[in-house]
Amino acid sequence: MSYENKIMQLKKMLGGKKEKVEQKPIFQKPPKPDHLTSWKNCGLTAIENDFGVVLKREIEYPLEYQHGSYMLGAFYDAIEKWENSSLDHPFSLTFDEDILFFDTETTGLKGVGTQIFLVGLLEGNDNGFLLTQYVLADPSNEAALLFESKFWQKPKTIVTYNGKSFDWPQLESRWTLHQRFLPKLRDHRQVDLLHSSKRIWKKNLEKMKLTTVEEEKLGFKRKGDIPGFLAPIIYANALKSGNADTLMKVLYHNEWDLLSLITLYIHSTNLLFDTTMGEAATTLTNVGKWYGDLKIGDESERFLRKVTDDYGDKESCLAYFYLAMDQKRKGQFEEAATYFEKAIINLEDRKLLKAYEQLAILYEHQFKSFDIALNYSLKGISLISNSNIYNTNQKMNLLEGWEKRVQRIENKRNIS
Repeated sequence: MSYENKIMQLKKMLGGKKEKVEQKPIFQKPPKPDHLTSWKNCGLTAIENDFGVVLKREIEYPLEYQHGSYMLGAFYDAIEKWENSSLDHPFSLTFDEDILFFDTETTGLKGVGTQIFLVGLLEGNDNGFLLTQYVLADPSNEAALLFESKFWQKPKTIVTYNGKSFDWPQLESRWTLHQRFLPKLRDHRQVDLLHSSKRIWKKNLEKMKLTTVEEEKLGFKRKGDIPGFLAPIIYANALKSGNADTLMKVLYHNEWDLLSLITLYIHSTNLLFDTTMGEAATTLTNVGKWYGDLKIGDESERFLRKVTDDYGDKESCLAYFYLAMDQKRKGQFEEAATYFEKAIINLEDRKLLKAYEQLAILYEHQFKSFDIALNYSLKGISLISNSNIYNTNQKMNLLEGWEKRVQRIENKRNIS
C-alpha cells in the first residue's frame, strides 16, 4: 500500500473531515432560435458550442486586395519599417506578435442592457487575411458568442478604432456577466488607431470618424453603407421578423471598418517615417510633437525642421515653438530664443503666453538683458488681461505670478 493511501485510511479511522470539492455551476444551454434557418439562407453559418449557437461569416482576402489607396499586403511592409528601425514607439508592431483587428456592433452605446451582437475579427494567415464575423443568434446565446470570439485563448495584439474606450470595455463587462461559466478572459495588448489619428491629424481633420479618415486620407469612399446608429435598430428588427437581409448590411459596414483599420495602420506608419508624403504642416508638426513627447528627439527635430524649411511662417509657428522648447532643454539658449521669436508672430493665446514666459526667462537668466525680459513680461501681462480664454480667478492667479516677475526684473535692472 502506498504512503498516500495509508494516510487516507488513517484520516478515515480518525474521523477526519472530507475535503470539500467546489463544483462548477452547470450552464443551461438555451434553445435554438426559430429564425436560424432564415438567417443561414442569407449566407451565415450556424456554429454550436457548449454555450449555445452563434452565426458566422468568413471571407478571405489575398495580399493584393485593394482597399482605397493601399493593398492589404502593405501591412507587412509597415511592420518591417518598425522592425528595421530602432524606435521605441507605442504604435509599432512586430512580426512576433499575434495581431488581430477587432471591431464590434452593439445594441446601444452604454448601460447594463447593452449587448454586443456582432464581433468582427480580421487577421493574417498563410494566404492573406481572413475576416471572421460572429453574429449573436439572440440575446440568450450571448455566452456562445463571447466564447466563440476566442479572447480566452492566447494573448494577442488587438488593433481597434476607439476600442480602448468602447469595444473592449464593453466586451469585458459582458464577459463578467458570464464569468461563472466562461473561461477567464485574457489580457491583450491594445493599439487604438483613434488615439494615433488624433495625434497625427489634430487641427487638420475636423472630425475623427473613421469614415471621414477613409475619405480624406485613405482614398476609400463607401457606397451603400448604413449609418452606424441604425445598426441596433436593424438587429432588433431582424430578431423580430426573422429576416436577416438588412442585417447583412451591418456586416458589410463592419467589414469595411476592419479593412480600413489595416490601411489606416499602413498610412499612419508611412507618415511616422516619411516627411515627404504631401501632408499639411499641422500634420508634420503633430508627428514631430508626438516623437518629442516620447523623448525621441532626433525624429522630432527631423519632422519639425521639415516644416520650418518648407512652409511659411504662419504654418510653421508651432514647429518653431516645439523646436524652441527642445533647444532650451538642450541648453542651446540663443537658438531657442530665435525660434521663440519666430513662433510668437502667429501663436494662439495659451502657446503665445508660454512663449512670452520662456523668452522672459531666457533674457532674464541667460542673457541678462533685463530690458528685453521686462518687455516680454509686460506683453504677457497684457495678453492675460485682454484674453477671453481665462476666467477671473485664472487671470488673478496668472497676473500675480507675472507681476512678481516684473518686479524682480525691475529690481535687477536698477541694480545693474
